[in-house]
Amino acid sequence: MDNTLRIAVQKSGRLSEKSLNIIRDCGIDFGCDGRVLRERAANFPIEFLYVRDDDIPTYVKDGVADIGIVGRNEYDEKGYQLEVVRDLKFAACRLSIAVPHDFDYKGLESLEGKRIATSYPNILMSILSAKGISATPVVVSGSVEITVQVGIADCICDIVSTGTTLKMNGLKEVEPIYWSTAVMIARQNFLSDEKEKAEIFARLLERMDALMLAKNKKYVLFNLPAERLNEAAEIIGGMKSPTVTPLMDKDWVSVQSVVGEDRFWSVFEKLRSIGAEGILVLNIEKMTE
Repeated sequence: MDNTLRIAVQKSGRLSEKSLNIIRDCGIDFGCDGRVLRERAANFPIEFLYVRDDDIPTYVKDGVADIGIVGRNEYDEKGYQLEVVRDLKFAACRLSIAVPHDFDYKGLESLEGKRIATSYPNILMSILSAKGISATPVVVSGSVEITVQVGIADCICDIVSTGTTLKMNGLKEVEPIYWSTAVMIARQNFLSDEKEKAEIFARLLERMDALMLAKNKKYVLFNLPAERLNEAAEIIGGMKSPTVTPLMDKDWVSVQSVVGEDRFWSVFEKLRSIGAEGILVLNIEKMTE
């Protein structure tokens, strides 16, 4: 029996490059020929299936792929009973309502009775229904913006990044209703039903988690008067506690620790206020807790 882990990844588009890069950063060696639709890694028991993003949930549901990396919007739109194993935090986007410039929009209630063109009817109607709003979805698979111009919809609900395409087609974004990032999905019983593949998957997740954890951390080194060490420890915390090294000047120590990106500037300012000098900040490539 072939116990190679099979993963479905978008063959091209906004998710493809970032999905493949994070796997490469896990030390997994595979090719990069865009014409290949199926290939195996050279140094890890994993096989790639390069497919359309909206097909990925179906491939996972049907067991063609064991796991997949896809936008949460595609996962939620399909509505299959799958498991989101990781939110990968990249490829963020939003699903928004956009209307013509002469549309008197005063909130979602303005959509009552309207025709709304979208590629995500299930997500849209679920949100509107929860607010008691009745509207008619006009389902299209692409070029949603043109539907208002040709008279088959009153407004649209589509993925928005910069809004430039909307403006070029006489539309304006009025309200985001849903936010999405890339997620890793698997069948609900996959980890319990296929032990050997589950072990391979656990190895992959451990590597990915090390990358994701490091992404939002900084490694900080600085010199500090030894008498202020307890204050510094309270300021920076650390994975367990700061690493402290004596210096030639016995009144000073060198301190090393890990600080979250979101706390860095606050920590930096507080360290300076207690006499820290020579503060050195390094990016972290990979780490575990």
